[in-house]
Amino acid sequence: PRPDVPGMTAERIVVAALGDSVTAGTPRWDPDPDVRQRIGRNLDERHQWPYWAMRADPRLDIRNHGVNRERTDEIAQRLQAATAGADTLVIQAGINDLVQGRTPQSAVAAIREMTLRGLDLDLGVIVAEVLPWNNGYPRGERPIRQLNELLHALAEAERVGVVPFYAAVEDPTRPGRMRENWTDDGNHPSLAGHRRLGEMAASTLSPYSRRPDPGGGGHAVGLSCTPP
Repeated sequence: PRPDVPGMTAERIVVAALGDSVTAGTPRWDPDPDVRQRIGRNLDERHQWPYWAMRADPRLDIRNHGVNRERTDEIAQRLQAATAGADTLVIQAGINDLVQGRTPQSAVAAIREMTLRGLDLDLGVIVAEVLPWNNGYPRGERPIRQLNELLHALAEAERVGVVPFYAAVEDPTRPGRMRENWTDDGNHPSLAGHRRLGEMAASTLSPYSRRPDPGGGGHAVGLSCTPP
């Protein structure tokens, strides 16, 4: 659901947020009503970064297409349906590939394919960094950083945006991990973590509401994010 916020305007940017549990809002939210029913009394619609992105920028109408535990190849199968009527595509994916033993290179190859499909549909496209994984530290740190480096190279090559989710929730005093109050369970963001991701996403989305003009300077966006 789109939150009611002051300053809502008739101008609208429809965003397809395609991803895994980070986008879905696991473990306290999910776009699937059957999953929400199973969550029960812990359900909280604020526990998803699209909620906070829409509050930060009232023009955004973000449609949550996150599915818990999906790999990039599984997410790619939902792209066509997810992008119907959209102006912009956000691709948030990759951690489950690493968890299941796949390489950063294979994950980014699938994200590249989704990126090109989005561009062929004349969408603005943004890829999201993989978050730090506290429960997988330290073994998961290097593959995650490598995957994120490859994502930035992909974004530069294809002239699409990057939303720096990793930097948004990394603990500066414990590199490679989310700050404790920015994660609920060591795997997923907390409400405060989702707020940081959403505000970062809103800042990144604006220049990529449509596919960049070939003559323009639509390079990847890199924003800093420091703790309050």
